[in-house]
Amino acid sequence: MNIVVCIKQVPGSNKVEVDEKTGVLKRDGVDSKMNPYDLFALETALRIREDQGGSITAVTMGPRQAEAVIKEAFMMGADEGALISDRKFAGADVLATSYTLSQSVKKLGDFDLLLCGKQTTDGDTAQVGPEMAEYLDIPHVANVTKIVAYREDAVVVEMDMPDTVEVVAVKYPCLLTVEKDIFQPRLPSYKKKMETKERPIRVLSFKDFEDQDEMKYGLNGSPTQVERIFPPSGNDQREMYRGTSIEVAHNVSDKLVELKLV
Repeated sequence: MNIVVCIKQVPGSNKVEVDEKTGVLKRDGVDSKMNPYDLFALETALRIREDQGGSITAVTMGPRQAEAVIKEAFMMGADEGALISDRKFAGADVLATSYTLSQSVKKLGDFDLLLCGKQTTDGDTAQVGPEMAEYLDIPHVANVTKIVAYREDAVVVEMDMPDTVEVVAVKYPCLLTVEKDIFQPRLPSYKKKMETKERPIRVLSFKDFEDQDEMKYGLNGSPTQVERIFPPSGNDQREMYRGTSIEVAHNVSDKLVELKLV
């Protein structure tokens, strides 16, 4: 079974600068990590490969530094990796991102299963996976909590709906977005890190895509625009509670008296 897993590099902390002109996060040079939900998608792919055989290709979209999450995927067991990177893709909203990823998946070749995490921690839209499936014209199921069975032409999954839990068979090729805790993600392997440190990562850019209409990518292809975005202000109140447990207790008590709560 040929499996493609979409992963994303997200900021490793909430201290991220915002481009005042475009309203998007400045990702270059920021401490980053793999999106936690994508770890569950990658682990699901690894479990399926162990059961059914096949290969796993990890795909990410971002600047060159995003290669780090592909290397992490190698350390967990992915066979191949592809980075989708071009300045023309910058500032994409979920629709433009979905279209760009769908074009990259077409370029990579035939697949049976496309896996995504439920959502990302920097956007929380949970829209990219289903929108990719629509662009690729393949069936999809979101909120998958369990792989029930494999058939020759379909995978049977359990999905968590608002009021019910449903079991459906989805024909290949298809896309699944998986919920947190579908499987416990394994830790990256140091042995695999050494084995794969020279493994090439395929890089795809705008010129590699079949659709060369620049108005469908990046800011040009984004029908939604950020009106204003800003980081949350720091909580200076925590400063007054530093010290020993006794000092903290006194500070809290004094504050409660001040607020006339005791």
